[in-house]
Amino acid sequence: MFALFCLLPLWAILAGSFTAESSLATSGYSFFPAPFSTEAYEQIFSGTAVLDAYAASLFITVVGTVLSTWFTAGLAWTIARRVRGLSRFTAIYAYIPMLFTGGLVPMYLLVTHVLQLRNSWWAVILPSLMAPFLVFIAVASFQQMPGEILESARMDGAGELRIFFSIVLPLSKPIIAVIALFYGVAYWNEWFHALLFLSDTEKFPLQLVLQNLIANVTSSAELPGSINAAPPVYQMRLALTVITIGPIILAYPFAQRYFVKGLTLGATKG
Repeated sequence: MFALFCLLPLWAILAGSFTAESSLATSGYSFFPAPFSTEAYEQIFSGTAVLDAYAASLFITVVGTVLSTWFTAGLAWTIARRVRGLSRFTAIYAYIPMLFTGGLVPMYLLVTHVLQLRNSWWAVILPSLMAPFLVFIAVASFQQMPGEILESARMDGAGELRIFFSIVLPLSKPIIAVIALFYGVAYWNEWFHALLFLSDTEKFPLQLVLQNLIANVTSSAELPGSINAAPPVYQMRLALTVITIGPIILAYPFAQRYFVKGLTLGATKG
């Protein structure tokens, strides 16, 4: 029953995306598309705007997830190792952003004036490169790793990098998968930083295109389609929502087997 309760809104969105605009405007949403129409999908894919947005979202998500997972795991292992003079400093360095932030204006000045990343996808990736909460989740997981395995590797002559890449990461697949999933969902849904730093419409991610359409009905006219006829605004909103959530829904089952185990490994100690 709970699964059905969660699936009903998704089904309503999917059915609405295939319902004619006239029916949505007069009768509202329904669970069965009547009359059936694919006009919104035809207009969305009649040009390259949505495909360009898909490419932007995929680049931001894939590159951002890889880099964020990489830096989070490295920083977490440094803290978990409790190296004198280093672990404490990095722990404080990671903990402070959980309590204080520099604010929106300093971040904007840093990205646009200091780093000169305006109108670049890196301006969307770098501000979200590391989440302190996920760092400490990974720290708690790394601290539960058996010390005997690490000590035997050192006795065999393995260095810290060899231990990290050959032993720690392979044994930490559950927590790494959970961290990657969290970062992937966050980057895929990212639109605010894109709104701040991107002005070239060809570089807009899919979520920003959807947000513009939802926030302003007139922006639907900018999507490829008929110039003379009014675009199906309501149907197009639902169709873009389906297109937006599709990849994440399909990617989640691949990480599901690691999800619960990864969270429980990082949530308890002892």
